[in-house]
This record gives sequence, C-alpha cells and structure tokens, in this order.
Amino acid sequence: MADATQTAEEYLAEVVDTGRIGRQQILVVALCMLFNALDGFDISAMSVVASVVAQELELSPERLGWIFSFALAGMMAGAMLLAPLADLWGRRTVTIASMALVGVSILATARADSLTEFIALRFLSGIGAGAMLASQAALAAEYSPAKYRAAAVALVTSGYPLGAMMTSVVGGFVIPDFGWRGMFFVGGVTTIAMVVLAFLLLPESLKYLLERRPAKALERANGILRKMGRDALAVLPEVVRADDEGTSRFGLLEPGLRVKTLTLWTAFLLTFSTLYFLMSWIPALVEGAGQTTEAGRDAFFLFNVGGVVGIYLMSFASTRWKLTNVVCVLSLAAGAAMAIFAWLPTELALMMVLILVIGILQQGGFTGLYSTAAKLYPTEQRSTGVGWAIGLGRFGAVVGPAVAGYLLAAGFTISGVFFFFAVPMAIGGLVAYRLHVE
Repeated sequence: MADATQTAEEYLAEVVDTGRIGRQQILVVALCMLFNALDGFDISAMSVVASVVAQELELSPERLGWIFSFALAGMMAGAMLLAPLADLWGRRTVTIASMALVGVSILATARADSLTEFIALRFLSGIGAGAMLASQAALAAEYSPAKYRAAAVALVTSGYPLGAMMTSVVGGFVIPDFGWRGMFFVGGVTTIAMVVLAFLLLPESLKYLLERRPAKALERANGILRKMGRDALAVLPEVVRADDEGTSRFGLLEPGLRVKTLTLWTAFLLTFSTLYFLMSWIPALVEGAGQTTEAGRDAFFLFNVGGVVGIYLMSFASTRWKLTNVVCVLSLAAGAAMAIFAWLPTELALMMVLILVIGILQQGGFTGLYSTAAKLYPTEQRSTGVGWAIGLGRFGAVVGPAVAGYLLAAGFTISGVFFFFAVPMAIGGLVAYRLHVE
C-alpha cells in the first residue's frame, strides 16, 4: 500500500525506478521488442525487393530513392505529429492504432502498380511506424528501473534490425514463389495479427495513468500493480507539476531544455542520414558492384545482424559507462569503418566482413540516441521529446537515401557514396557527446 503522503513521482520511484524487474515489466519490453521487429520487417521489405520493383516499374535510381524517402518522410511525420498524442491519450492506444495503420497500408502495398501508389502507401506505413517507435520507447522506459532504462530502450530498439534482418531470410523463401508482392502480403497479415496480441496483452504506462489520470485511471493502475505483485492503491497519489508549459511540445525549447533539445535533434539528424542510406541502399549497392541478388540480400542480412549485436553491445556498455560517451565512441568507430570500406577493394568476402562491422558500430551508436532521448525528458514530455527528436532527425533519413540515389545517378561509385556518408556519422557522435547523459 502506498504511503498517503507520497506523490505520484515518489511512488513510481519506489515501485519502478528502484524496484525489482518482474514478469510484467519483462512482458512489456518483450512485446515492444516484438512489435518493433515487425515494424523493421515491414519498413525494410522495400530494400530487399527494390531491384525487382525497379525493373517492373522501370524506375531510375533517383525515383527508387523517392520510394525510400517517402516512407521515411512518413516516419518523420508520425514521430512528430502522432507520437506526441501518446502523452495525451496513452502509450498503449497510440501503439495499437499505429500498428493497425502499418498493417493495412503494407497489405495494400502488395497490390500497388505505380510509382504514385508506392509513394502514397509507403508514406502511410511510415506514419504508423514513426508514431509506434516513439511510443514504445517511452513505454519501455517507464516500466524499467532507472539503472536498466537505457538497456531496456536499447532492447526494444533492437527489434527493428532484427525484423529487418528477417526480411532477407523470409525473402529467400517468399520471393522465388510469390514475387515481391508476397513480401508485403506476409508483412501486412502478420502485422494485423499482432494488433490483436497488443490489444490483449500490452498494458498502459503506469506513469501515464498516475500522472495524466485518464478515465478509470485508478482501476487500470491497480490491475497493473496486481500483475507486478504490488498492493492496490486506495486513491491515486498526488501529482506535483512544476510547470504546465512543460507538457507542450514547445516546452522542449524552454530555456532549461533548449540547448539539450537542439543538440539531440542535430545528433539524430546526422546519424539518421547515414543509417537510412545504409538500410535503403546496401542490397542495391552490392548488386551494383557486380555481385548477385542473393549477395545483396546476404549483405543486408549481415548489416542487420551487426545491428543487433551492436545494440546489445551498447546496452551492456551503458550500464557501466556514461551513455553518451558510449554513443560517441561507437559513432566515431562507425565512420572510420565506412571510410575503410570506401578505400579497400570490393572483393565479396571482405565487403561482407566490413558490412557486418559497420552494422555493429553504426547501429550500436545510433540506438544509444533513443536511450539518451528517453532519459533526457521527464514523463509528461517523454513521448513528445522522443517523438520530435526522431521526427526531426528523420529529415536526415529522408534526405540520405534520396541523396544517395542522385550521387549514384551522377556517377559516384559505391566507395565514394560510403565515404560521403561516413562524415555525418562521425560528426553525429561528437555532437551526442556534448549531451553528457549518464
């Protein structure tokens, strides 16, 4: 039973921040990780089928880049415009609605027959994915003890490269028999099935219920507390708010947070441009270097295997060293690895090893920014803060694949494009270092 004099913040510190990790908390992190993996599969499916779609629709490299970029523009819009609604309507509600949007739009993509349809449907899928990722990062953070919060957010975020990695595996089975449309059909049907799972098992954020107090907040909070092995509350703890302005997205730019917010946005923008250049173009670039379609899928698989390893490496390191120091070191090392890739000859075995290493370093450093954002903002601003950081950062994700398309059309080699994108990755790590988040 909570002490009657405790505030909501003090009660949550006792139950979550310094409490044990129970089955309910593990379930939340596991579900968010699973849903994010599905998200990664859905968004990355285009990378695996890009060359086939380009042939069928007779698309030039720059037009293929538009398809990648519009999906990412949708993710930017979703993170900035829909994710903040999770601070008003709840993390669970926005996650489920966003997942439903992704599922329906991915399923519709299986029937797309023109560039215009592809662009519109990928944009809608991106909107849902962007909102979902920010909401899930906030939910995982709010169910995790303070010591393991960065690790929990990293685990959830690792779902994305896990799902992206599976596109290569599933593609090997689906594409030969069902073509590129089969990939989107599988992704859409599975995503819609996961909406039902989320509705049945995913709880609302306890912090949101106690501090925002929606309808039936006490009843819903007690249901969660029982699953966590805690006594029920007789009344909701008192909520102490220092400043109502903090609940506004523009509160992110108030004097106390302005420099940190702008620094975070810059780091996200720079590293996003490199990540989504790699996520979008690796298969096509490997094929363009004279390798087979299967080699392109293998390279994409290895990049995302490296991403999963890198995220777990970052997660482990963040429990022992300062979070933004870890982000900086991994990002600088990623930039160096990309520069080495650009200088060395394009022999297949060497390419594959370097792509694996780049995946480990680049995605490990990048994912640390999600944990940084989740720890930087208080509860009432967390989804808004994470969403706007991801959203504005995704401007770099939108620009990255499109710029790569134009560089290739202008005659740049695979080595030249890799060297070009090594620069923002390294600078992004140096910018993140300035946030000094533990």
